[in-house]
Amino acid sequence: MIIAPRIRGFICTTAHPAGCAANVHEQVGLVRSQAPLSSNARNVLVVGASGGYGLASRIAAAFGGGAATLGVSFERQPTATRTATAGWYNNIAFEEAAKAQGLYATTLDGDAFSDEMKGTVTERIRSDMGEIDLLIYSLASPVRQHPRNGQRYRSSIKPLGETVHIKTVNVEKGDVHEVDLAPASEEEAASTVAVMGGEDWEMWVDALAEAGLMAKGFRTVSYNYLGSELTWPIYRNGTLGRAKEDLDRAAKALMARLANLPGEARVVTLKAIVSQASSAIPVVPLYTSLLFRVMKDARVHEEIIEHIHRLFATQLADGARMNLDEQGRIRMDDWELADDIQEEVRRRWSLVTSENLAQLGDLEGVRADFLKIFGFGLDGVDYSTDQDPALGRMV
Repeated sequence: MIIAPRIRGFICTTAHPAGCAANVHEQVGLVRSQAPLSSNARNVLVVGASGGYGLASRIAAAFGGGAATLGVSFERQPTATRTATAGWYNNIAFEEAAKAQGLYATTLDGDAFSDEMKGTVTERIRSDMGEIDLLIYSLASPVRQHPRNGQRYRSSIKPLGETVHIKTVNVEKGDVHEVDLAPASEEEAASTVAVMGGEDWEMWVDALAEAGLMAKGFRTVSYNYLGSELTWPIYRNGTLGRAKEDLDRAAKALMARLANLPGEARVVTLKAIVSQASSAIPVVPLYTSLLFRVMKDARVHEEIIEHIHRLFATQLADGARMNLDEQGRIRMDDWELADDIQEEVRRRWSLVTSENLAQLGDLEGVRADFLKIFGFGLDGVDYSTDQDPALGRMV
């Protein structure tokens, strides 16, 4: 079948097998073109490994540092008439590329929040890897079924306290307009913390500890985004902010628990990117469009893989002097939040309209990044060629 993007709201319901593979190979090629990473992380577990920052981390660890990697993700498999999710094809392409280089690479598909998956992962580590040096927690999900109480929680991306009136953009139409964002209830805020806070990260670390699978010097990082003051009404001052506070709480608790190993737990704050999740958050696509244009003009824009490679090379490398803030977070958003960058983004924010967005922002870049998530718009891919969605191979 000929596979084209089918976009419904903030979701693309199709994924292109060859395009997803090309995306993975492009990232692998970038990492392999750089100097080898200096790291003792020989065995790496990535929870949320099939796309975005998680996939980039797995690629950097494997092809930059020669690490064996075990990935966990939850993907929809294909049928003869329906494509899989992009992550399913990404995982296949990554494993094939890793094994071609003689690197151990296995992906387990299922609910990462469940005790069952944690048990399956620990057994696989014990049989195949022995122990884990680095756990990367990069899970992004709107829903979590709690493994202990059975309750199903759903996140709500809303402000707290009062209605917020703010600019946003319709990405498909390029329409800049203002919206009123109603505040979340306390129940919605608590549910968001349950899904996006630090409890599940702690549970993963506890599962490894109880199974005796942590190497001496074990490290774990959980990825986070804080953003600029332009997005704080929906981030820092909203339900997401509550969840991020809980992530900081978890990092401190884990740091204390790992002290005797010795081990370390850190939250890493990363730069803004285009993802399935961010595309659905009001305000963020407009901010990202302006930010990308400013950073590209200043020649400090990074693609996801470039950003993560810099993290591994400068912050996670052996003996690296980490760029920590007062909360102990590793700050990788320093280029985004540089004074000159933010000053220019704020200036453009006050001026931007539907009519001048093309000049002030990079909406086309945002759209291209969104399609790339699903394997569309990659150079060298013939999108007129029949694909077999069930196998991820050309017919």
